[in-house]
Amino acid sequence: MKKVADPKPVQLVFEFQTKGAPNARATDRLSSVVSKEVKDSGLFSTVSSNPQPNAGMLSVTLNNVPITEDAASKGFVTGLTFGLAGNTVTDGYICTVRYLAPNRTTPIVKTARHAIHTTVGNTSAPPNAQKSPSAVDAVNQMTLDVLSNALDDLSRDPAFE
Repeated sequence: MKKVADPKPVQLVFEFQTKGAPNARATDRLSSVVSKEVKDSGLFSTVSSNPQPNAGMLSVTLNNVPITEDAASKGFVTGLTFGLAGNTVTDGYICTVRYLAPNRTTPIVKTARHAIHTTVGNTSAPPNAQKSPSAVDAVNQMTLDVLSNALDDLSRDPAFE
């Protein structure tokens, strides 16, 4: 990320969504991961979930969107063949970062995309895929990667102070 000369405080608001609808369970599960990544970015002097004097507002939305069509029927076919007909199901993720600096009326908006591929049955992972030890590890790594990309884009925007 581009180094910030004079980092300012920020209030962080995070929401995880599934197909555009709020997902409170996932929001609770990933809030600490998102907060740590924002703090570790070095873009802000302090990061708080509460309003602070002279602080900007950073809103992070992570939306889980389907990429693979008809995942349920793929799973059914894989099950019918006892795993001989393998399939890959892909979940897409869109991270939207909105930053509103103090005393400004127009936010800076950046988006980044990522995906998690799950293989079921007798099939290979997509080329260049990184294997994760568990689904939780995959989601945590995806969250770090996609948020880091969006924050990097934010840091390089000329309007970002």
